Amino acid sequence: MASLDRARDLAVFAEVAATGSFSAAGRRLSLTPSGVSRTIDRIEDRLGARLLLRTTRALTLTAEGNAYLSGARRILSDLDEVEQAIADQGAPRGRVRISAAVSHGRVCIVPLIKEFVRLYPQITVDINLSDEKVDVSKGQADVAIRSGPMADSLLMARRLGHNGRTIVAAPDYLARRGTPSIPEDLAYHDCLNFNFRRAEPVWPFRRDGTTSTMAVSGPVEANSGETLLQLVLDGVGVARLGNFGIARAIAAGTLVPLLEAYNPGDHEVFHAVFVGGVSLPARIRHLVDYLAEHYGELTDQRI
Repeated sequence: MASLDRARDLAVFAEVAATGSFSAAGRRLSLTPSGVSRTIDRIEDRLGARLLLRTTRALTLTAEGNAYLSGARRILSDLDEVEQAIADQGAPRGRVRISAAVSHGRVCIVPLIKEFVRLYPQITVDINLSDEKVDVSKGQADVAIRSGPMADSLLMARRLGHNGRTIVAAPDYLARRGTPSIPEDLAYHDCLNFNFRRAEPVWPFRRDGTTSTMAVSGPVEANSGETLLQLVLDGVGVARLGNFGIARAIAAGTLVPLLEAYNPGDHEVFHAVFVGGVSLPARIRHLVDYLAEHYGELTDQRI
């Protein structure tokens, strides 16, 4: 009975967090507001910590409340999945929340979703494209697509693939400003860069077997590859972008690769990051497996 009560407590707390009030949570759960309040008091007494800050206008989660909510949602989701899997003879179902950067997600992740939902019609894919990182460990997403080296953490990281980079410009920009033939020529060009990678933007080049970097500058910096791509297509300047986002434009002739003889061949590695463990829901495992198997079909895998 104690375990049953705790499972009920988790459901009540999660509903209070979702609705933002005891009354609304009570209506959804067929409980009185005072019954909901007593449940929250019981949880806080058991934990010895304040989970909610209560005012006459709103309920606010404390840091401990956010941590408890993350665990509550995961446990309730796992419980739902176990019951649903048995009812559906093992077919994975439920909601999977994916987070990915805007341009990379649009080009490399979204096109894979059509076949995935066909294969798993009882899984709902909830995809959020944003250049702001979410915290998977706090339950803000089930799977996040990340690039670059993985920091040490308790999260699992499944390698999806890698993607190279190329310096590009639009034909009309090159007609106006000329085509650089060596890296040093970029000093006379408008080089567009990311504003979140480094304080002094540098681009790498390789010659005579040695890779070195060179500082570049220009009139615009942005936090999105999609934004830089649009600016380059508009003839604003030159940029060094991931191949996944520019391959079609190069094939169509709306972008021209530059200084390929000096391309160092560096690449970004992409991972699917998620909370692992023996209790990993089947819907998340199936999604991660599917992305790992099919990711390379839509991206440039050259080293």
